[in-house]
Amino acid sequence: MAGDKVTGHGKKIALLLMMPCLLGATSHAPPDPERGKAEGACRKNEHGPALLVTALGLKDRQGYLKLEVYPSNDHDFLENDDILIAAKKTFRRAEIEPPPYGHAELCVRLPSAGVYAISLLHDRDKNRKFGLSVDGVGFAGNPKLGWSKPKAKSVSVNAGPGLTHIKITMNYRRGLFSFEPIDR
Repeated sequence: MAGDKVTGHGKKIALLLMMPCLLGATSHAPPDPERGKAEGACRKNEHGPALLVTALGLKDRQGYLKLEVYPSNDHDFLENDDILIAAKKTFRRAEIEPPPYGHAELCVRLPSAGVYAISLLHDRDKNRKFGLSVDGVGFAGNPKLGWSKPKAKSVSVNAGPGLTHIKITMNYRRGLFSFEPIDR
């Protein structure tokens, strides 16, 4: 009914049903796993603006790690890649298989120095979709994850003209309704 508030258990169920939307699923064309990779690929001895991201707290070494760069505003953050590219907005992607041991690092080139919103997905089952019960997610700034997607401002990084280093702590489903780092 109009005006009713969703509380308690109903709010948790609503979050589970909305999670794909919160993490970028829309009614548009499906994201292309190769989109943004050519633009985002770091090159040896290149000095231009780029992010070097260290993924911390991986649950395991399965699957892929997928780093994505978005404009730093709530409307464009986690938007479908084809929409951003068609609108000539920033979208970059880097993807690696986690190394067998040690820290996983991903490098992604940026169009220029500036502020960008950053997400990191641990696609453990390699299906190229966010699986609520399987995959992990992290963001620049390492915000505590709540009932909705984080605000772009809280997951943004100010990248300089050279290589900017950041660390992202991964979050995995814990219990029925929460995402947290493994070591909490």
